[in-house]
Amino acid sequence: VLASELWAASMAVEDPLWRMPLWRPYDAKLSSKIADINNVTNDGFAGSVTAALFLKRFVEKTPRWAHFDIFAWNPSDRAHGIAGGEAQGIRALERIISRRFG
Repeated sequence: VLASELWAASMAVEDPLWRMPLWRPYDAKLSSKIADINNVTNDGFAGSVTAALFLKRFVEKTPRWAHFDIFAWNPSDRAHGIAGGEAQGIRALERIISRRFG
């Protein structure tokens, strides 16, 4: 399963990822009175989950896919990096790609 592979790679390279649910009841938050689908919720809640549910509608024929909803920003200096942009998830993806296609 892609989710398990992503999680294992993220732990191996200390680039943590967290699997979030595709919570079907949130699908209703994407309904629209004027369009086929809304790309944001009207209430502002469940943004990362509803973003994945939105994308899911466009990859239904794709057996394996992933959505990375990331902050990708360090507001202040940390032990592992300075303030500014953060390549969150990139090290985990690089590990998977290099192992598959080496």
